[in-house]
Parts: sequence; structure tokens; C-alpha cells
Amino acid sequence: MRRRDVIALISGAAAVWPLAAHAQPLAMPVVGFLNPNSANSAGAFVAAFAQGLKDTGYIENQNVAVAYAWAEGRSDRLPALAADLVRRQVTVIMAGATPSTKAAKAATTTIPIVFQLGVDPVKAGLVASLNRPGGNVTGVTNIATGLVAKRLGLLHELVPKAAAIAVLGDPAIDTFSAQKSELQKAASELGLQVIFLNASNEAEIDTAFVDLAQQRAGALLLTDTPLFNDRRQQLVGLATRYAVPTMYTFREFAAIGGLASYASSITDAYRRAGTYVGRILKGAKPADLPVLQPTKFELVINLKTAKTLGLTVPANILAIADEVIE
Repeated sequence: MRRRDVIALISGAAAVWPLAAHAQPLAMPVVGFLNPNSANSAGAFVAAFAQGLKDTGYIENQNVAVAYAWAEGRSDRLPALAADLVRRQVTVIMAGATPSTKAAKAATTTIPIVFQLGVDPVKAGLVASLNRPGGNVTGVTNIATGLVAKRLGLLHELVPKAAAIAVLGDPAIDTFSAQKSELQKAASELGLQVIFLNASNEAEIDTAFVDLAQQRAGALLLTDTPLFNDRRQQLVGLATRYAVPTMYTFREFAAIGGLASYASSITDAYRRAGTYVGRILKGAKPADLPVLQPTKFELVINLKTAKTLGLTVPANILAIADEVIE
């Protein structure tokens, strides 16, 4: 081969290589979805999260992958699940609820974490401030001042003859003690007796309802915990069996037969968290994204359940309800 032909061949290859390298597909980013619940109980949350991603231009299995890590209601599994996501070098971790966020934060200080939780993230030590989170963590909080007291007041209006109201909580959740203080104050102002019951697993939920019946509580209020969210069918079923009027946290309880629920919209929170994950995938830093606070609250009343319990829902409650299930 003549020298000038060799030079031409090399020059041509040099021109082709950059084009070939440019044509190589980019690696698809992977979002770790860490959650204390089970996939069966969180379908609506996953769909809302996917919508948030879509709003920012990301569609699962097209230009983003999602690695799901479910604790199945066992928060003690979360540290290992978080460590596994870190080993897999996911691009972002979406952490549902406080235990997931704490597990993810303990597992990495570099991978961005977006949370959806029901506590004050500053008091929980997850972020430096709401406006300037700092570090690698930000997200959406469902916490609102006076929320559990508001639930108690609504339950009192629904069941005005109930002098004693039971409150079911999980002592393993670090926010339960603060909620107890808030409820005791609210109960005192309403002239009610509050009976606190504990449950940290499925069997203890059954036992709590036996205790509730023995103590003749006229109604029941649930606090917000990953365990209860994952055991919705069990809790609503027991409330039906024991015929106890119950105020739940999220609308998902009322949708399957619970009497009433009042909370900020958890599905909306997952959607907003999805948009934050999308923004981070586009280059935003968690430290610069302020923690989002609830803007949408939902009061849901199940009239069919009320009739089964022999309750007449006051007109003023129906007037302010966001959804009435008949």
C-alpha cells in the first residue's frame, strides 16, 4: 500500500472514531425506590411517583430505570436494603417515610436522597433547614401543625357520645411521643378521655383491638406509621368486626371501608417527590432544593360505613368533606 493511501486510511478512521463514540447509547440512570411497605399496598404511590417523573420528562424503562426495594412492613430490613441500593450505585434514592430516609442517609452521604415523610425533617435531623436542606437529602414532608389534634376533633364531631377515645400508635416510631402530647392537650380541651394503645407488628394490632373492646372505648384514632399503612386491610377489617368508629390517616383507608380519614394527600406528596427526583436527574443538587410542605389536605367520609355503624354524619362535616363515599 502506498504511503499516501495509508495516511488517507488513518485520517478517515480518525474522523469516524469520534462519531462512533458519540453514537454509543448513554447508560440509563437508575432510581432506587426504598419503601417500608409492600408493593401490593403502595400501588397508588408508585403511580403518583411515576407521574412526577413523567412531568419532568422521565418514563420508567424508556429513559430511566427504577430499582424497587420493599421492606414489607418490616422497618428493620431497611438498612440492608439501603446498603444494597448504594452497592448498586443507583443515581438517586427515593425514600418513602422516615425509617427509609434514615436508613438511606446512614448508607450514603453522596447519592442524592429524596424523601416523602410525615415528620419535621429538621427535628428528625435529616436536613439543616427547610429552605436550605444542605447535604444530599431533600424531599416532601406531610407534616402540618395540629394535624393529629384536627383528626381528634373531627372524630369527636362524628361520634359525640364517645367519652373515651382510643389512640393506636407504634412506639417504635420516634414521633409517637410528640403525637401523644398533642393529643392529650387536645383531648383535655374537648373534655375527652384518651386511651393509648401500642402495636409494632401484625399480632399486636389484633391484641390492641381486644384491649380496646375491654376498655370500652367509644371510638378509635390511628396515628401515621408505615406498619399501619401496610396493614390497611387488617385494620379496617378489625374496626368493622368490633364495630368501632375509626378515624384514619390517608384516604386509602376510607376507600376500602374505613369510616373517615384526614391528612395531607400522600399520593400528591409522592408525585411532588417524583418531580424532585426528575430535577436531580437533570442536574439539580438536593442541597439547593427546599423541602416541600403540604398544600393539599383531604377529608374523606365513607357514608356506607357510617350507616353500618348507625352514625349520622353531621351536615357541617359533609359540607367540608373533599370526598364522600356512598
